Amino acid sequence: MNSEIERNLGAQPIAQIMADLGLRGGDLVANSTEQITHKMVSRACKGRRLTSRVQLKIRNALSQSTGEKYSIPDLFNY
Repeated sequence: MNSEIERNLGAQPIAQIMADLGLRGGDLVANSTEQITHKMVSRACKGRRLTSRVQLKIRNALSQSTGEKYSIPDLFNY
């Protein structure tokens, strides 16, 4: 019996939002007030399952970069 959690969930809405706004991962890292890495942003966009804490950091960085408020369901579909 395979009880392993699916970790690769496909492209996430955050990737499309960033593309529409012309943002790159480095923009989120540079504008973040919390410690995030390029790898975290890349994993978020590709659909790699993230902890809730990392999701919050990514959401806060995107909000800081755009000046708009986002919720976790706006950015991730898992």
